[in-house]
Amino acid sequence: MTPEVQGAATRLLEAYDSGHPCEPVRDLIDGVEAAYAVQSLLTERWLSEGRRLTGRKIGLTSKAVQRQLGVGSPDFGALFADMAVPDGEEIPAGLVLQPRAEAEVALVLDRDLPHERHTVADVIGATAFALPAVEVVGSRIRDWDITLADTVADNASAGVYVLGTRPVSLRDVDLRLAGMVVERRGEQVSTGVGTACLGHPLHAAVWLADTLAALGRPLRAGDTVLTGALGPVVPVRPGDVLEARIDGLGDVRVAFATDEEDQ
Repeated sequence: MTPEVQGAATRLLEAYDSGHPCEPVRDLIDGVEAAYAVQSLLTERWLSEGRRLTGRKIGLTSKAVQRQLGVGSPDFGALFADMAVPDGEEIPAGLVLQPRAEAEVALVLDRDLPHERHTVADVIGATAFALPAVEVVGSRIRDWDITLADTVADNASAGVYVLGTRPVSLRDVDLRLAGMVVERRGEQVSTGVGTACLGHPLHAAVWLADTLAALGRPLRAGDTVLTGALGPVVPVRPGDVLEARIDGLGDVRVAFATDEEDQ
């Protein structure tokens, strides 16, 4: 571990602990490899503190966002059990820094994906069921002033996630054509479709399976995979109630508490 990686990790951890965003870490690290080293250091720290790894999230699955950050592939981050919020429950104010929400397809695995190269058939065979999900992303970097290195180091800007409760077999849904809508108290605030996620959410899952296997940390049975946004991200305000519906998968709901000083 280099002093630069340690310094970036320390800066991010201080933001997590204080609840106040920090300056970008791209001045401390050089490139995406170093950024993933920071992410790994954070993950190891959290595991040592007793947090339980429950899967992975995929980010940057939108071609538009990739162009914005000047990259040609997605990124990934870790999911932990304490990041899971039950469907319909309220997220406390301040739990996620600078929150934004996006609707996604979640896959829950019942087989490992350990191979060097995977196919869509491998992913289908390893998936127990799919669920609708809302990922509430957040950034420890002030004002979302991020490059690829910043978001990767910051656990791919992970915050919390909400899963629907009605499991659906992949045999019963066409994820490529699945339409998505997010409503804020009945008003549409985001729409999309499965093709917005790397052409198909399963393509994103194949990318993740290959990437993690190459790193020696393959996806395992029981893992939850958030495959990436199906439409534009939704800015979140205190008191918001969001409901996401994905054709063939059903709906999932999340609420956001008012600011602590307003309670």
